[in-house]
Amino acid sequence: MSLAFDDYGRPYIIVKEQDTKSRVKGLQAQKQNISAARAVANILRTSLGPKGMDKMLQSGDGDVCVTNDGATILEQMEVENQIGKLLVELSRSQDHEIGDGTTGVVVMAGSMLEQAEGLLDRGVHPLRIAEGYEMASKVAVAKLESIAQTFDYANNNYEQLVKTCMTTLSSKIIGRCKKEMAEICVKAVLAVADLDRKDVNMDLIKIESKVGGKLEDTQLINGILLDKEISHPQMAKTIEDARIAILTCPFEPPKPKTKHKVDIDTAEKYADLQQLEQDYFKSMVKQCKDSGANLIICQWGFDDEANHMLMHEQLPAVRWVGGVELELIAIATGGRIVPRFQELTPAKLGKAGKVREVGFGTTKDRMLYIENCHNSRAVTIFVRGGNKMMIDETKRSLHDAICVARNLIRNNKVVYGGGSAEIACSLAVEAAADTIPGVEQYAFRAFADALEAIPIALAENSGLPPIDSLTAVKARQLAENNPYLGIDCLDIGTNDMTKQGVFETLIGKCQQITLATQVVKMILKIDDVIAPNAYA
Repeated sequence: MSLAFDDYGRPYIIVKEQDTKSRVKGLQAQKQNISAARAVANILRTSLGPKGMDKMLQSGDGDVCVTNDGATILEQMEVENQIGKLLVELSRSQDHEIGDGTTGVVVMAGSMLEQAEGLLDRGVHPLRIAEGYEMASKVAVAKLESIAQTFDYANNNYEQLVKTCMTTLSSKIIGRCKKEMAEICVKAVLAVADLDRKDVNMDLIKIESKVGGKLEDTQLINGILLDKEISHPQMAKTIEDARIAILTCPFEPPKPKTKHKVDIDTAEKYADLQQLEQDYFKSMVKQCKDSGANLIICQWGFDDEANHMLMHEQLPAVRWVGGVELELIAIATGGRIVPRFQELTPAKLGKAGKVREVGFGTTKDRMLYIENCHNSRAVTIFVRGGNKMMIDETKRSLHDAICVARNLIRNNKVVYGGGSAEIACSLAVEAAADTIPGVEQYAFRAFADALEAIPIALAENSGLPPIDSLTAVKARQLAENNPYLGIDCLDIGTNDMTKQGVFETLIGKCQQITLATQVVKMILKIDDVIAPNAYA
């Protein structure tokens, strides 16, 4: 696009290659953007809450994914519209920062844009709407902080953390085992958490899976789980009081760096070469034995001769272990990764109480458990399930619950779920609208209506009459001045979320409102769209 002037000095715009471009501007552009964003939000709307529906997504190569996780749905969908891509990024940023609430943040943004469309039709300037939304979001966040409650927890008293994780898992496919899964997630997070600094190193929590068994067989291992087996069938399968040599050097004779050619023309020369190789292997195995190691974990492979020698020396070994897993083993066992055999010393060995190989089912699948590690801060969650789809969805659900537990350790304030927080914020923003003198008060009221999209969607997805449920709870919140009343999605018989035990983290809810408002402001400020013409 470039600016030009005619003979009289009047400016006009030239769109380059305009026969292949389409241009939309002004109110029409804003309405088109809002329509695109609402289309994406409406897809996720039915997946919100404990009774939300799942989506089945098939990739180009035939892989099928069944999930109700907002970030995963939008990642797997091929969204081509640029405004739709903004909502995909919104969901992704919520997932990276908080880990939970990825569906709610998109539904909220879609609802804000829907309300803004009504104001645009009435002639309100988009910038005034954006400014009003920004002011209203600050009122809503302040209200959330005023109604938040603080949870106290300790290593031996983590019931409140479990309840909050159960709320996250209740909307997932693994909801029937939510108590057990929530306990596994909380124990994993507390095992690696630094409670003094209020920090959690998520890299120390590894999630491994194996198809087979049932969901209830999922377990937490205080150590590392490797999808590997001992390299020789006659080596010991259980090693007590293991001293582990962690190697990144291969059990092979050294190779020259340059191109080389070896001519062997007699049997004696071949025997000498074989003897030389044997000596190399003997030297390597001897260095491992002399260091005091009774288990070798190697990043590279080793040939049958080295394997045979290790077996004769009663030195069990594991080969082809990935770099990330090696680092985790080193952290957990307190060992050092050794790049050369000459550097192997007793001080560099990792220590573990027990290393054992475990077989599963009739398929002879084997995995290696490294338990009771010297520095037992690394843990593994071992997921079992009937098929790959179930396991993948379980992993995503556990990731969300782990993130919620981490957020509570960073900031142990919670608000109550079931739409109660949104209704309380909506009432607060509505009340604040009366104190705003300018046009922004219309934006305040629109923002308040937009917040009610979450409880309405929860009621719809639970098979309840949405408007009736919302107005009844809203009236009770006002009459009783109780901000903890929400939608009774599970039909328990009480709207009090404190009795139902439905919690959400304060930072997660604040982040939802802040992120949604920022994206809506960005979309409202766009008034000119120049894009390639689909029909060119």
